[in-house]
Amino acid sequence: MGILALFAAGAALAEMQEIPPAHGAREMHGVAGLAVFGGLVAFAVIVALLYLYERARWTRREQDLVAALNLLRGAHDRAEMLLNTDRQVVITWDEQGEPVIEGDVGIALNGDRAATGSARRVLAFGTWLLPGDAQAVEAALETMLARGVGFSLDLRSQTGRSIDAQGRTVAGRALLRLRETSAERREIADLRITLDETRRGLSALASLLDAIPQPVWRRNRDGGLAWVNAAYVAAVEAGSREAVIDAAVELLDRPARETIAREETDTAAGSARRGVRVSAVVAGTRRVLDVYEAALDGGKVGIAMDVSELESVRADLQQQMNANARTLDQLPTAVAMFDVGQRLIFHNAAYRALWDLDQAFLDSRPSDGEILDHLRSQRKLEEHADFRTWKHGVLAAYRAAEANQAWWYLPDGRTLRVVADPNPQGGLTYLFEDVSDRLNAESRYNALRRLQAETLDTLAEPVAVFGADGRLQLANRAFTTIWRLDNEMVDARPHVDSVIARCKALAPAETPWLDIRDAVVGLEARAALARRIEMVDGTALDCATQPLPEGATLLTLIDVTASVNVERMLTERNEALEKAAELRDTFVHHVSYELRSPLTNIIGFTQLLGDETVGALNTRQREYADHIMRSSGSLLVMINDILDLASIDAGSLELQREDVDVRATVEAAVRGLEDRLAEARIVLSVDVPDDIGSVRADGKRIRQILFNLLSNAVGFSDPGQTVEITASRTARDLILSVRDYGCGMSPEVKEQVFNRFESHTRGTRHRGVGLGLSIVRSFVELHGGRVELDTEQGVGTCVTCVLPLNQPEQPRPTPGDDSKPLPRPHLSRVSIA
Repeated sequence: MGILALFAAGAALAEMQEIPPAHGAREMHGVAGLAVFGGLVAFAVIVALLYLYERARWTRREQDLVAALNLLRGAHDRAEMLLNTDRQVVITWDEQGEPVIEGDVGIALNGDRAATGSARRVLAFGTWLLPGDAQAVEAALETMLARGVGFSLDLRSQTGRSIDAQGRTVAGRALLRLRETSAERREIADLRITLDETRRGLSALASLLDAIPQPVWRRNRDGGLAWVNAAYVAAVEAGSREAVIDAAVELLDRPARETIAREETDTAAGSARRGVRVSAVVAGTRRVLDVYEAALDGGKVGIAMDVSELESVRADLQQQMNANARTLDQLPTAVAMFDVGQRLIFHNAAYRALWDLDQAFLDSRPSDGEILDHLRSQRKLEEHADFRTWKHGVLAAYRAAEANQAWWYLPDGRTLRVVADPNPQGGLTYLFEDVSDRLNAESRYNALRRLQAETLDTLAEPVAVFGADGRLQLANRAFTTIWRLDNEMVDARPHVDSVIARCKALAPAETPWLDIRDAVVGLEARAALARRIEMVDGTALDCATQPLPEGATLLTLIDVTASVNVERMLTERNEALEKAAELRDTFVHHVSYELRSPLTNIIGFTQLLGDETVGALNTRQREYADHIMRSSGSLLVMINDILDLASIDAGSLELQREDVDVRATVEAAVRGLEDRLAEARIVLSVDVPDDIGSVRADGKRIRQILFNLLSNAVGFSDPGQTVEITASRTARDLILSVRDYGCGMSPEVKEQVFNRFESHTRGTRHRGVGLGLSIVRSFVELHGGRVELDTEQGVGTCVTCVLPLNQPEQPRPTPGDDSKPLPRPHLSRVSIA
């Protein structure tokens, strides 16, 4: 505004200067106006200047206030940040006593950031603190507000959280700070547990260090002793650990400590850490110690290990090694030792003589590879297609964990057994053994042994050889087979007790095995022995032992099962024959005197009744009497046949030889069967020449032969068929044949028809006990003849008996002789007219 007024006054003054002179009066008035205008302009300028000055001053003040406000805002933000760094609440009271609550009120509201109006619930300590803690903080707060006395309390909330309460008065105002310390307390508790475990570990370590016999110590930063174990106290002969530390009693003297310090300097420079060997007085005795010290953050720790005995043992070992070297130099086996660098460090005289090496060359400590190259150049090693590979394989023994063995075959024909044994300290020891002579001897021995083994294996008899120690040295294939011994057991050379234990499973008898064992390992006089062994499968073995040189024993077995079985069978058969003869004699006696006599009486009385001598019989009674007569006759014939067979077997049946009219004998046999022929309606054809003459024989047995043959023919013929009986004569034989045209016999029946008690009805009405043909053959053979059977199923049967005309007197058979007659030549069938 002042600037505008100044511009207006200037404009008015310019107008007044342009007024013409004619107007004088008005000029004065204009000057006055001009002066007023000038004053106003000056005032306006001054006012404008003052305005500008004040405006600049207020602008600066505003800037200062803005900067102060920014500082206050930054301080407020930092205060808020610091306040919210921990979970805490800060409560202040102004002059009027109104509390101002700031911070995380959730500390008292179970984590619920409630509205501002509910923040005052923090002061309701009884709602969220334990009752005792709430009363304590309320009392302390009243005292602080009344007298300004600060306090510090540890509180517990109802939810189990830890609260730190700090009350202070600052600048006339009261301040209460509530901060949750649950996490800090948990961390402190964990640290306490860790501290306790560390203390226990240190205590256990200290106890362990006190228990070991080596002195142990710990030094502080200044190099003084801070702790020693019980062994250290005993080594310096002090009363207690505290006395050692207080008096700074050193186990090692100054030169030893300086040596250890130099060793630590070398170790720090990069060399490997190693113990320092020093000499010290331990418990009044001079000992050699290996001392180890290590630097720690708070000082050093060290341990001293007594190696006096080790030094003594090392000295003894060196003496022993020297003695061993002198001993090895006397051995015939070549020995060479090489160190870790494969350099020769020892060799004996046998090694030098084996390879014919120069002593100067060996004293130069050549390497193993150089020696092999030198031997190859001298052509003392066998030629190899790839010598480099072979040499590499030999030198590989330096990297092996165990000794290995190889065979070297030299050009001069020698064979070396080379053993490469790794040394515990590194390197290798070679043993060169010339085994040429031994291999040749073994080869000859093995060839001889194989020859013996092959020879014994070809024997059918089991053979075994036991050594003086009772172990099985040799067994052939037959021996291992019969006793079921596997190859693994034989190769293990078992003791005779083990062999006998296996053999007892097949031959359990105890006595022969005890005798065999005594013969093999007995301490008494050794003599040949023979025993019989019975196996469970029935095999019988004759065992014989024979002493051999050098305490060995030969055991041989012979299978005598066949001869034993024959002997046993003959014995059993003889006993059976004797028993059968006894039974036969008893049977013949009973049948002859106790069965046939009553049957003869029955027949006699039946004939008496049939003749009606004692009175007349009616028709039915007469039929019964005839039936009894026929049945009794059949039974008598059966009993007579059985007695005849028994007599033949017993050798008591003798033929009553006489001149027998053949035709009359045939007619007599036919008359005995007329009733059966008529009853069965069988046609009988008889063909007997008139001039057939007679024969020297037992007529009764001939009639019995014909009767049995005719009975069988009639029994196996159907009604209306024909039965033919034929008699003929040759220059030497009388031939009697009976033929029927019945059902005939099958091959199976034909093989058994002459056996006793073999009855085959073959669907006919014929019944019998199966003795007819057996008696026929027996009687014909007693006459020195033979019986031939010609039969075909469905065609018929023809039985031919050939009796010699000139019959020699038969010797009486020996009782019990059950030998069968020799087979007879086959005769052609005799035709019937």
